[in-house]
Amino acid sequence: MVRLIDVSKAYDNGTRALESVSLRIEDGGFVFLVGPSGSGKSTIVKLLTGEIRPTSGRIMVNGYNLNTIRDGQIPFMRRTLGVIFQDFRLIEKKTVCENLTFAMRAVGTSPKEIRKRVGYVLELVGLDCKLSCRPCELSGGEQQRVAIARALVNNPSMIIADEPTGNLDPTRSFEIMLLLERINALGTTVLVVTHEKELVNRFTKRVVAIDGGRVVSDGMDGYYQNEKI
Repeated sequence: MVRLIDVSKAYDNGTRALESVSLRIEDGGFVFLVGPSGSGKSTIVKLLTGEIRPTSGRIMVNGYNLNTIRDGQIPFMRRTLGVIFQDFRLIEKKTVCENLTFAMRAVGTSPKEIRKRVGYVLELVGLDCKLSCRPCELSGGEQQRVAIARALVNNPSMIIADEPTGNLDPTRSFEIMLLLERINALGTTVLVVTHEKELVNRFTKRVVAIDGGRVVSDGMDGYYQNEKI
């Protein structure tokens, strides 16, 4: 579960990125976080991953209090999260299998469990036939599927997808969202951060809109009406 309670964030340069934001995401939920550039979306992602701390307010992520968490606990908190980025961030010199294996070895997973889990997540994202390919041999959509598999490989409680379709065409973007919807149906909490209004409106999900550092709407109608985008 994620909770932001009256959270504000001001950066050292004086920029006030968030103002009294409160947000609750239950386990197993699927939420779109939408808003224009500079609205505060990226700041929320950085707060949830422990990259930065709030100026005021409280943040809870999967049982961790991010206001009081010690630096040594942050890696353990992050293991409960799988983060997907717009630019994929795959290791170009490694194969698909090696990209996933690297993520699992980093947290001390046994070789037996690595083989089992890598096979499972690649089948889930439809890339079990691309095991030995390198990123340069894959399409943009396939690379993002590898990034999703990597985010899933350590079995996180929650996926945070930060503009996951920003480098993809509309067809591939829709396919990625269908995949995230399927992952959510298997029990993983999903937060998708995006400014793509048309894509959001194709799914009947909870939509939280942020603008000027404040939550301006939060609804389950699955329709994003902010015409600024």
